[in-house]
Amino acid sequence: MQKHNLQCRIKPKRKWKSQGESIIIAPDLLKRNFTASEPNKKWVTDITYIQYGSTTKYLSTIMDLYNNEIVAYKLYNHQQTPLVIDTLKEALAVRNYPEGVIVHSDQGSVYTSYAFQAHIRDNNLVSSMSRRGNCWDNAVIESFHSSLKSEEFQYVKFNSLHNKDVVERVITYLTYYNEERIQEKLGYLTPLNYSVKAA
Repeated sequence: MQKHNLQCRIKPKRKWKSQGESIIIAPDLLKRNFTASEPNKKWVTDITYIQYGSTTKYLSTIMDLYNNEIVAYKLYNHQQTPLVIDTLKEALAVRNYPEGVIVHSDQGSVYTSYAFQAHIRDNNLVSSMSRRGNCWDNAVIESFHSSLKSEEFQYVKFNSLHNKDVVERVITYLTYYNEERIQEKLGYLTPLNYSVKAA
């Protein structure tokens, strides 16, 4: 090939970059310690695809690691920054605007965006992020999303339901998870019952 000046085509390496206008990376403050001694100390958050309706929807959730309760969620037709900001706004309102909460996420572009990080800072919260490409650093919330899909949509084919039915199923499961589904970590209590007993 050198003798005849031939070169093979090489696929260029893709460089990872955020889609947002700014990239703000926070350190991993949890370090896989998914326990909390009190409510509103550690929240974990993530987005998952819900592909069972006629169009794909994106579910953003925030979980309190004290009792694994889903504090807030939003189900939108997109996974842009307003999805995660609106979820955070709802969590803050539900919990009466606590300060100093660690909000742990992955390094997705919506979480590293200036807008989301500004909302964290303006509400006196603390940002924490998984190491890039390491799903185990945010395993609890990812496990919850997996449970939602396997338990609520176990026998459902992708894109086989009406979007309205998908929304109803998600809401039903979230209510069931918080109010009826017992967890070994909580002494076989539900998240809400655990909070009542601890109080």
